[in-house]
Amino acid sequence: MQETRALFDDLRIGLLGGSFNPPHEGHRQISLIGLKKMNLDYVWWLVTPGNPQKKLADYADFSSRMAAAKACADHPRIIISDFEQRHGLTYTAHTIQTLKTKFPKTRFVWMMGADNLAGFHTWRDWRLIADNLPIAVFNRPGHRVACLQSPAAQTLEHYRLPVTSINRLPDLKAPAWIYYSNVMNTQSSTSIRRQNRDWITSLTKT
Repeated sequence: MQETRALFDDLRIGLLGGSFNPPHEGHRQISLIGLKKMNLDYVWWLVTPGNPQKKLADYADFSSRMAAAKACADHPRIIISDFEQRHGLTYTAHTIQTLKTKFPKTRFVWMMGADNLAGFHTWRDWRLIADNLPIAVFNRPGHRVACLQSPAAQTLEHYRLPVTSINRLPDLKAPAWIYYSNVMNTQSSTSIRRQNRDWITSLTKT
């Protein structure tokens, strides 16, 4: 997708970054929740060319992951984006800085699963991410305790808002975050790969 600045002025857009290796219903579910609960205009799935914390050997090729993400999302307001690849970006903090520079009037929200918040403190420049975008954290069964007791959650505890604030999160100045607990999807990309090595064919077939 080639983004045009004026097209996204004053819109509310959720950003869901990841390998999508493979994408699954959990990604789609939190995207639909974000669209509804945060009154988002779009959710962008930022498909990373490669996560520096993961082994490249475990990845399907980028074009296959993009195609699988489009097939999985299947929604006109969930946009599958190759923004990071086109701009040569590796780290989320740099992606956010580039997006905010390119789209200064767009109200972005970072979206992540509870498992990601549990390890958020290991991301490069994670405080820069939290200081630049409000964050919506979505429950992942089995990760709630580790998530909320993580170094990042403890550091940012003062900025945590009640879940009733989710509808105005895109309008708030960072740092600000909420934890949305009403998500019980247990799917994970890792488990799908273990159970189905041929996931690319199964997700992209017509």
